Amino acid sequence: MSVQVSPGSFWIGYLTIVIKEVKRILRIWPQTLIPPVITMSLYFVIFGSIIGRRVGEMSGIDYMEFIVPGLIMLSVITNAYGNITSSFFGAKFGRHVEELLVSPLPPWIILAGYVSGALFRALAVGVLVWVVAGLFSGFHMHSVPITLSILVLTAVVFALAGLINAVYAQKFDDITIVPTFVLQPMTYLGGVFFSVTLLPGLWQQAALANPILYMVNALRYGMLGISDVSLWLAYAMVLGFGAALAAWALTLLSRGTGLRS
Repeated sequence: MSVQVSPGSFWIGYLTIVIKEVKRILRIWPQTLIPPVITMSLYFVIFGSIIGRRVGEMSGIDYMEFIVPGLIMLSVITNAYGNITSSFFGAKFGRHVEELLVSPLPPWIILAGYVSGALFRALAVGVLVWVVAGLFSGFHMHSVPITLSILVLTAVVFALAGLINAVYAQKFDDITIVPTFVLQPMTYLGGVFFSVTLLPGLWQQAALANPILYMVNALRYGMLGISDVSLWLAYAMVLGFGAALAAWALTLLSRGTGLRS
């Protein structure tokens, strides 16, 4: 017998998941919000103040200002991915997720709730890192709509990827494989610390196949007005990856792949 659920119940279910995630993030804020700020502060001191003096300018601007968008994007990506991976795998490990799957809530509501929680943490950390960066290099904003939209879209893309990782993970060690061997190398080769135009031919072509390069450069355009790649191509890549990952995640949740014992 099918159960009729009103749209209002969907909204209550969505808010319940989001509030649970936000409370979890704020309850353990010394572990969720402060460490990335300390890490990025060290990046600013080492790469910006010390190494940056020798580098001088990059793409026509001070090196300290150049690395700010990349470090903000780096913190947004890692926190969006890490938050949903640990939270959803924890629910799966504790079998709480089975209660969600047998509830009348459709998979897209469950997905939206967890992604919104990851988005909250990613943007909170991004704002904190931006404030720290402002103390070192001043506050710069070329376009607020571009800056906010690319941050939100990137956080959503990596939150979706993190949920897929959590679904396939069989033990806690599995949730660190992708960030360690895939995500981290991609972020460091994504133009965070350098302009892609400085790379030699083969390495430059390899870097242009890295989607994180487009995300970092789109944010750099939003904050500083400069970019090594087309802004429209960056948005197209982010939206394309987001749509593909959303379809993949919804399929996994609908089928209960790796979630139902």
